[in-house]
Amino acid sequence: MTDKIKKLTSAILVLAITTVFILLGLWQLDRARELSASQKAVVKVDQTIYPLNSITSPNGALPVNAFGKKVTTSGFYVGNYKAPNQKLSDGEIVDLEVALMQVDTESAIVVVRGLWSERMNSPEIAMSTNVTITGTIYPSQYEDRAPTTSMQISRLDSSVLTSVTDFQLYDGFISADSESYREGKITRERVALDIPKGKVPGFYWQHISYVATWWIMAILVLWAPFYKRRENDDSAS
Repeated sequence: MTDKIKKLTSAILVLAITTVFILLGLWQLDRARELSASQKAVVKVDQTIYPLNSITSPNGALPVNAFGKKVTTSGFYVGNYKAPNQKLSDGEIVDLEVALMQVDTESAIVVVRGLWSERMNSPEIAMSTNVTITGTIYPSQYEDRAPTTSMQISRLDSSVLTSVTDFQLYDGFISADSESYREGKITRERVALDIPKGKVPGFYWQHISYVATWWIMAILVLWAPFYKRRENDDSAS
């Protein structure tokens, strides 16, 4: 009876370990498929322009499905800052002009207006001027590019301004494509930022090699009891 229990326990243990290795192999196989699909996928750009408050709010994180969406909002620029050492999509490193836009009585959002060198192109825009913007909303940056000072922010992230404003700040920032006010459009060069793209980590063949490794381990675990039994039979003979 004891031998039967031991054999049953051993069999269950072998099957459990084998199952774990098989599942790990299947997981790596899924990762390989995801990676392959991500490399072949055609990105469909949503050209719809959404009101800012319809896709996000100032009291939470920017929803993942809002990343890269075109948005529009209006308000007043209540602060102006330099954002140094920002990388553009063509690889150029530039200093940007960034403004804090008050969009209602309680909340505000960070807006990338353009190059810092062009900050004097629209001197008529004052804090009392209502400006309507259209642009792309992106998640906040997490790595500092420079120190934060009274006139400079270390990264494109509203959290670096929490100590200097009482507004509820939207997570993320808007890279403006256009600005307009009662007199018409504001003409200046707009920038295309280098935005990191999410990727499935690893290389395709690396994942496939892990699949093979885990499944070989599963085969070895299944084979081990039979090998041990054969050794015992040889010893007995």
